[in-house]
Amino acid sequence: MAINQLFFRKTIIAGTGLFLCIFLVVHLSANCILLLPEETARGLYNSYSTTLRESPLIKIVAYLLYLSIILHVVYALLITIRNRKAKPQKYVMNSSKENSTWTSQNMGLIGTMILLFIVVHLANFWARIKLGMGEVVSLDAAGNVDVYEVTSSLFHNIYYVIFYTVLVIPLALHLHHGFKSAFKTLGFYHRKGLRIVAKIALVYAIIMGIGFGIIPFIVYLK
Repeated sequence: MAINQLFFRKTIIAGTGLFLCIFLVVHLSANCILLLPEETARGLYNSYSTTLRESPLIKIVAYLLYLSIILHVVYALLITIRNRKAKPQKYVMNSSKENSTWTSQNMGLIGTMILLFIVVHLANFWARIKLGMGEVVSLDAAGNVDVYEVTSSLFHNIYYVIFYTVLVIPLALHLHHGFKSAFKTLGFYHRKGLRIVAKIALVYAIIMGIGFGIIPFIVYLK
């Protein structure tokens, strides 16, 4: 029974994790609009954001996204607690470092850092734009909520830029390890296929890390 429960939890983590990986590709693509000249980027970014908020289909996807984040965090936490209870004392001889990477051994720490990043990110964007908390967000010339101004102002705060960029590092590490592990959890054990997945995971994590990490600095320097 315990084994089935563990398998179920890992399957949920793997499934939600891959869904979140897809979301991050879309999110980064949207953030690339910020690299355009302001007169072009503002209209495109705000129009894109308005479409996302008003589309019934996207609203359903958004709820799935929120649910995925919650399930991913909760089940990862449950597994971490379970693993710690199963090993209350460290062994005198521990060869775990020889059999696993630093990232896999510290997923709890990395996950906590990412959760902090998500909370701060949501507080500055989602809570303000979707819930109307904090300072009122103005409208642009086309009558759309000026999400570009919110983003630009945050990315012109050097402290937020550094915070954002530094915490992208554990995100990239998490993506690299999690992407590979998800396929194994879901039953994919083809040897050659796993080598390909590992390469894709590395490229994916590098693109996500550099992409999310460098855009705030480019906007800051505009």
